[in-house]
Amino acid sequence: MKPLFGYLFLAVGISCGIAANSFAKISEGFSKLSPSVLCIAFMFVTMFCIAKAMHALPVGFAYATYSGLTVTGVVLFALLKFNQVPNIYGLIGIILIIIGVVMVNYLGRLN
Repeated sequence: MKPLFGYLFLAVGISCGIAANSFAKISEGFSKLSPSVLCIAFMFVTMFCIAKAMHALPVGFAYATYSGLTVTGVVLFALLKFNQVPNIYGLIGIILIIIGVVMVNYLGRLN
């Protein structure tokens, strides 16, 4: 598989990971049926896409990018949907996560 397809699968996996985590919150501890089913379905798609991405991309890069951008996306979702504004330490942490993802992808290439 070409790296471009790996990045496409990674993007879909990140999007589905954000959706799955968002539905986990909306499901209120899996007490609501529809959001619970959607959360589980999105997690299946997420894991499938991440596995396909790791077939074309190095495992460390794929998982670091997935985890960092998913965490950042969930924080943005919480900000927009639930008005949960992180404090200064949370903002610094998110900025450091984004810097880490950029560093891993652009500066941390394997030989």
